[in-house]
Amino acid sequence: QLQLVESGGGSMQPGGSLRLSCAASGLAFDHYAIGWFRQAPGKEREGVSCINSRDDTTYYVDSVKGRFTISRDNAKKMVYLQMNSLKSEDTAVYYCAAGFNPFTAIQSMCALSKFFTSWGQGTQVTVAS
Repeated sequence: QLQLVESGGGSMQPGGSLRLSCAASGLAFDHYAIGWFRQAPGKEREGVSCINSRDDTTYYVDSVKGRFTISRDNAKKMVYLQMNSLKSEDTAVYYCAAGFNPFTAIQSMCALSKFFTSWGQGTQVTVAS
């Protein structure tokens, strides 16, 4: 399993941008799909964006399409989530997660957090004026 550490969270006004980073340690990072999940108070955790291991195919939940961009750097064992045009409804704790399921489509993996077996501790993102 991988060990994951998120960073880059903070407070931002609506319309602003933040970049979350996820640093991984462990073997075979490039074999893992990586996902960003978030959980707001009183709400269930949801998959925000995921990227697969084979060809960097990405998935985004509808609410962030066109605003968020996920990317990975396998040489550095890093995954990023660039968040632009932030909205108050983006406020949540954001988690980085890794899963090894090479035969599962990335959109299916992102829809069910059970596919991800390694999780970071989370980073708070607050969007408020």
